[in-house]
Amino acid sequence: MNEKPLISTQTLCYHYNIEVSFVTALNTMGLIQIQIIAEKEFIHQDQISDLEKIIRLHNELNMNLEGIDVVFNLLKKERALRKELNALKNRLRLYENN
Repeated sequence: MNEKPLISTQTLCYHYNIEVSFVTALNTMGLIQIQIIAEKEFIHQDQISDLEKIIRLHNELNMNLEGIDVVFNLLKKERALRKELNALKNRLRLYENN
């Protein structure tokens, strides 16, 4: 299995029918991270799901990049709060079992 963790931005733009400038703007805002290797831009395959979410928000809900940034920041905070809540629940169970 010769699996490549990086995917060319040109390939992604062609596949998702988006402009390269859109991906560049996402990189500038910090929503995705572009890696440059031999003067070509690549995105790690782990970021593809985020890119797909961004494209859906942009195309289906006509959301601008600033709005998408807000949504992703809120989702990041929500995940952190869930993680903290689970940790607190686990600590509480320790005290309840004693």
